[in-house]
Amino acid sequence: MAPSNDFLRSKSSISLHVNGEPVEVSFASYKTLLEVLREDLQLTGTKHGCELGECGACAVLVDGRPVLSCLVLGLACQGRAVETVEGMASASGLHPLQKTFAELGAAQCGYCTPGFLLTAQALLDANPSPTFRQIQEALAGNICRCTGYIKIYEAVELAAARLRGEDASPRRETLYGTDFDDSGLLPVLDAGNGSRATSGSETAAVLRGQPDRKTENEKPDGREPR
Repeated sequence: MAPSNDFLRSKSSISLHVNGEPVEVSFASYKTLLEVLREDLQLTGTKHGCELGECGACAVLVDGRPVLSCLVLGLACQGRAVETVEGMASASGLHPLQKTFAELGAAQCGYCTPGFLLTAQALLDANPSPTFRQIQEALAGNICRCTGYIKIYEAVELAAARLRGEDASPRRETLYGTDFDDSGLLPVLDAGNGSRATSGSETAAVLRGQPDRKTENEKPDGREPR
């Protein structure tokens, strides 16, 4: 049944906390939390995506738990605590998750990033030492069309380590990718003696744990040892 014209014209007011600040807001009664945040509170970091609850772009935290704001009525948030991506940074700077997403290139077009950041924050608040699989599962409801996800998962791993007080740095492969051999098909691997496998046979030997004879007997520059 379609909503009545009276309902569509009606206005509602609620009080809630948004990013730690008390807020009173009036809005059309039919509006979702997503619409209230973007249109009435001008917090446009939360993104319109599918508006069907399938992509995660609109994720925010309500009382510390991730919710899809496109599926929540604004009226349902009376007295609740809502956190958006605008609330992640503090006076001391960006949240560690924001820093690692930037450092590792986990954000490309950036449209999905607010939802990923807040969902990851909820995970780390509940579980400071998640496994890689747990990170994947926690972020399974968030879709990214750009990155292929690996850098997102690694950014969450790195942020978790830093939040635990560890002196953690990103892996070289995460920042720079992997070099490939002359076939263009196999990664260049450390042969274990200061040189790197650069041909298919040498790479295959390293993967088997049996360095190729040429790799053992040659210097890194290809010259025979004296």
